[in-house]
Amino acid sequence: MINTVKLSLAAISLAGLAACTQNVPAGQSTLGPSPAMGGGTFTSPGGISVAVDARNIGGRTGICGVWAESINQSVMTRRSAPKILDSGGVSMAGQGVAQGLGFLRQVDSAATYAGMEANCITTDRPWRAGDEARPLKVHFPRQVVFNNLDGGFGESGGILIWFRPGGPGAHPSDRKPWYHLGGTGVSGKITSDQ
Repeated sequence: MINTVKLSLAAISLAGLAACTQNVPAGQSTLGPSPAMGGGTFTSPGGISVAVDARNIGGRTGICGVWAESINQSVMTRRSAPKILDSGGVSMAGQGVAQGLGFLRQVDSAATYAGMEANCITTDRPWRAGDEARPLKVHFPRQVVFNNLDGGFGESGGILIWFRPGGPGAHPSDRKPWYHLGGTGVSGKITSDQ
């Protein structure tokens, strides 16, 4: 009975791996005028921005993109981007087309990533008529990127830093989930000066 269960689990795992889309490097290309944006921020200073485009590369769905991190990134999160990028994915009209975004080209943070030189991959998904108009979405899971707790969660002191997905977060003009009034550490609402 146990061997049958193990064999069944192994078969399911192999089927799942076979269904995964392969990312095959496909050179570089320039991002279009309106790349899909994603990323997030940390519970410490800093964030990550990702910009991607989809295109027809040899009859396959190609994904091209760049990523950037904040200039004022916390030292505790400075090397966390590869793990976060590897956990990310891209969907087209709700269908997953690429998993693992470690292939993206690192660039300086910017207000727009349109026209930047980007790394590309091809996926196993065939390019279909109308794909150029289908919406792309960048996905990342919420995750712990730094854990220096002295005990269990909520039991003692230390530092725990999360990555929070929620859109581009690397450029100073990107909207952040926190806000401090004049550097005083007092939280407030974001309002227009006009």
